[in-house]
Amino acid sequence: MRERKGNPWALLPIGVFLLIFIGAGILFRDFYSMPAIVGFLIALVVAFVQNRKVGFQEKVAIISKGIGDENIVTMCLIFLAAGAFSGAVRAAGGVESTVNLGLSIIPPSVAVVGLFIIGCFISVSMGTSVGTITAMAPIGVGIAEKTGIGLPICMGAIVCGAMFGDNLSMISDTTIAAVRTQGCEMKDKFRENFLIVLPAAIITGILFFLITRGNMASIEGGLDYQLVRVLPYLVVLAGALIGINVFLVLIAGTVLSLIVGIGTGAFQISEMFQKMGEGVTSMYDITVISIIVAAIVALVKEYGGIEYILNVIKKRISGSKGGEFGISLLVLLVDCCTANNTVAIVMAGPIAKEISEEFHVSPKRSASLLDIFGSVGQGLIPYGAQLLAAAGLAGITPVAIMPYLYYPILMGISAVCFILFRKRN
Repeated sequence: MRERKGNPWALLPIGVFLLIFIGAGILFRDFYSMPAIVGFLIALVVAFVQNRKVGFQEKVAIISKGIGDENIVTMCLIFLAAGAFSGAVRAAGGVESTVNLGLSIIPPSVAVVGLFIIGCFISVSMGTSVGTITAMAPIGVGIAEKTGIGLPICMGAIVCGAMFGDNLSMISDTTIAAVRTQGCEMKDKFRENFLIVLPAAIITGILFFLITRGNMASIEGGLDYQLVRVLPYLVVLAGALIGINVFLVLIAGTVLSLIVGIGTGAFQISEMFQKMGEGVTSMYDITVISIIVAAIVALVKEYGGIEYILNVIKKRISGSKGGEFGISLLVLLVDCCTANNTVAIVMAGPIAKEISEEFHVSPKRSASLLDIFGSVGQGLIPYGAQLLAAAGLAGITPVAIMPYLYYPILMGISAVCFILFRKRN
């Protein structure tokens, strides 16, 4: 591989996407006016036009390697598996029964808070924010329809809960990457991390309670449910809490949903593959977008965009606090460019390790900051897998959800306060 220097112009495709996508929404006062896939395709064209020193076929080879990355393939497979489960459980009546059961047990005024708390537990146990979102999104949509609470609020609560576990879970890719690159114990990183994000989680729950307390239409009709229809969700949630692989959990949920659907007469045995297919096809957009984003990121990295960010951050820090801010800003910017917090941590990790050693930042603190600010960026960018998945399953735009992403914002604020005011050994 040839030696590459940092190049700020390599970040142009990402800037073009943000300008087109957000600019079109503001200009036409409608964020549905610019489909995300169109914005990403334009950005990909810009990336292809850049850097004439790299031939067309070589660029195709570069994006092929980027698309074939293990994280990208895994994410796309999760989308499709989640789509199959979503289609099967919805056809079996599982969503409606689960929502009605939940609203029968807890007051509707705290239903959104419940979504956030459940999302926290599931994501901590499952270790994947995308898996949590795809499993809970149909329930969020059902609660929004039953209570009259805004759909973006419900999806925002789910994304917030998902990012809580993405950052803290012992089996999360981000946690493993942060601990390995910084050379610390996982338990030490967890303790350091938990103390920082706990205030953000508590305040997030309070905020969701306050904004939904008086923003609820009366529930019309009965809350009929059948426990057998809820069973697939219970199996998925239990499997997540136990820590079973997300693919096995979703496949088991899909099979059980088909059995329940046929057994209760919700659909005929001849229709079961059609119901699964409808769910899978509903995930095509997000899957294709993930592939296009991976292609753009591969070219941005090849042209030196990531190296530019790494070099700029490293040259402009001093002191222990400066080192911590440098690590935080480093992984945040890399995540905004890669749209994948695990990849961002892996890429920024070696530089963060150098910074931590040079400016006397403990490994557990460095790992904690890497994971926190990777999750802050991933939980807020409208082109990240989490927001795209939530928006796609809910049939809204990622921008509509963004005003309710309290937890990633508060997590970042809490971490900044931690850097500024916590005593150092």
